[in-house]
Amino acid sequence: MEQRTSLIRRWPLPLVASLALLSACSEAPKEPMAQAEAPPPRVEVNDFFKNPEKASFRISPDGQYISYRAPWNNRMNIFVRKMGAEDAIQVTHDTIRDVGGYFWKGDRIIYSRDINGDENYIVFSASIDGSDVKALTPQKGVRAGTMDDLHNIEGMEQHIMVQMNQRNPQVFDPYLVNVSSGEIKPLYNNKENFENWITDHAGVIRIATKTDGTDQVMYHRATAKDPFVEFKRVGFKDSFNPLFFTFDNKNLFASSNLNGRDKTAIVEYDLATDKEVREVFTNADYDVSNLDYSRKRKVLTMVTWTGAKEERHFFDDETKGLYDKLAANFEGYEYWAYGENDDETMFMVWAGNDRQPGKYYFYDAAADKLEEVATLRPWIDESMMAEMKPISYQSRDGLTIHGYLTLPKGREAKNLPVVVNPHGGPWARDGWGFNSEAQLLANRGYAVLQMNFRGSTGYGREFWTKSFKQWGKTMQDDITDGVEWLKKEGIADPERIAIYGGSYGGYATLAGITYTPDLYACAVDYVGVSNLFTFMQTVPPYWEPFKKMMYEMVGDPKADSLLMREASPVFHVDKIRCPLFIAQGATDPRVNKDESDQVVEALKARGIEVQYMLKENEGHGFRNEENRLEFYEAMDQFLDQHIGSGYKAKEEKVPA
Repeated sequence: MEQRTSLIRRWPLPLVASLALLSACSEAPKEPMAQAEAPPPRVEVNDFFKNPEKASFRISPDGQYISYRAPWNNRMNIFVRKMGAEDAIQVTHDTIRDVGGYFWKGDRIIYSRDINGDENYIVFSASIDGSDVKALTPQKGVRAGTMDDLHNIEGMEQHIMVQMNQRNPQVFDPYLVNVSSGEIKPLYNNKENFENWITDHAGVIRIATKTDGTDQVMYHRATAKDPFVEFKRVGFKDSFNPLFFTFDNKNLFASSNLNGRDKTAIVEYDLATDKEVREVFTNADYDVSNLDYSRKRKVLTMVTWTGAKEERHFFDDETKGLYDKLAANFEGYEYWAYGENDDETMFMVWAGNDRQPGKYYFYDAAADKLEEVATLRPWIDESMMAEMKPISYQSRDGLTIHGYLTLPKGREAKNLPVVVNPHGGPWARDGWGFNSEAQLLANRGYAVLQMNFRGSTGYGREFWTKSFKQWGKTMQDDITDGVEWLKKEGIADPERIAIYGGSYGGYATLAGITYTPDLYACAVDYVGVSNLFTFMQTVPPYWEPFKKMMYEMVGDPKADSLLMREASPVFHVDKIRCPLFIAQGATDPRVNKDESDQVVEALKARGIEVQYMLKENEGHGFRNEENRLEFYEAMDQFLDQHIGSGYKAKEEKVPA
């Protein structure tokens, strides 16, 4: 799993559409390292961050082809191979950016990418021989995405639904697109400026939503000819997220924390009576929000959620039987079956863990035959990788903070240099699995601490709302308390602690060296917020409808001006004493370039060491391989100089 850098919003409704729980413990791992075990050899930065050999496997609906993404001219492109054939056909030849998510539509492939990181995604359609590639949505200044693939709907064999903000940058209108001809037509005269849409299993838009201040308002219609009528209004602290319609298209499955819940549960909701029919599944400790189903058999298959690891609960004996058959092949690994053909007789299977980035398998369910087809990063030797352990510690005000500790392999867990790595979001969370950043740092001899500070998602409403207007305050205390816990356990060398994060994690990095300057020896800020005022002024236009929610969650520039100034590191750079490395994308639509420029200019004026990497063709995080590799090489050298092998103890610490 790669580091998340996105500033993720936890709205009541999105803008678009495992193995057993490992109990967290309150003490650090203290098992003594075997004396015979030596630290692994140095692994090159490129091995962790260059493009994978092959990834994102899918099976065509008719089961005749396998598709995947692979590098070509340093960019990830799509390839298609006929079942049983040796050679693959290259479908896309993009050199501007990596091809991102994709799916099959009949005998064509639908995919998306942006230009230079501006997040104005373009939807493309391609024939499987690569002879016909066309842009289905505008190629400049418009953000677009697939809304419904209209899979196996009669009369829609050549069509998909997309939504884009071409008419109004703040809202997304629905369109019907012919993937072969490129013909596009509006589906609804959006005079109400609805922001999001949900279709039923027949491909009819049945639900529309928009934000009214800090409330999420939902509208419903029974047919495409009926007007939309408001059916539910929820405050932003409440959660009611429609997932999909029941198979008769009458009721809704939704994730909800209404009716006094703290954790979101999966429920069935009756639109006609405006009532919850039943609770489908709930977990006492974690939010549950993902529900899967069989398109062929029209049954619910399983629910999934994130605890210390990924977890699942089966509703369907056939799906459970599939996973039970696979289990013997993947002892010690997490595994997931996905990407099936329409007959649901062929599946792709992914398997991996905290030391293995992932392997792909083809599974023929009818023949009960499993075949390995690719390894995500075959050059990674998992025996040389470090273990990521779920941990927990107490905050100063009594909260349990969960997280993960990656200790360097072959070294005693004592007096180690440490990299503290708060996640982005902030309304997101870290999870267990292979993390290229953590593995690079552990390979260099650093312990890596990742924590799900208050506000992290998945732990319920109360834990989330405790983060409101707490940027730089109790949210930051949770990070500081994790550092102090490592010091108390004897794991951390107090003189060699660094902090590194991206997006909100970049903000937390700046806050850490501003508000607790004696705690850190150096810091790396990757596309991080520095000034809450300018951050609010430069958010993308499609975030504008949610500004009032952001004011409640972060701060109102007028009503909370003193709080926001106090919580903006840029106004307190005079407290920064340690070396700082900043990386920024010039076209970042979420964290404007000015957020980094302000800090760099202020520190240089004070004569504080600051290293600045600015990439003109990147946005919110470096996606192009050459930029990504350059950043991590520079970070590797920076950390080595200040807390690694190049570190020199402070003069007063050197014995006479």
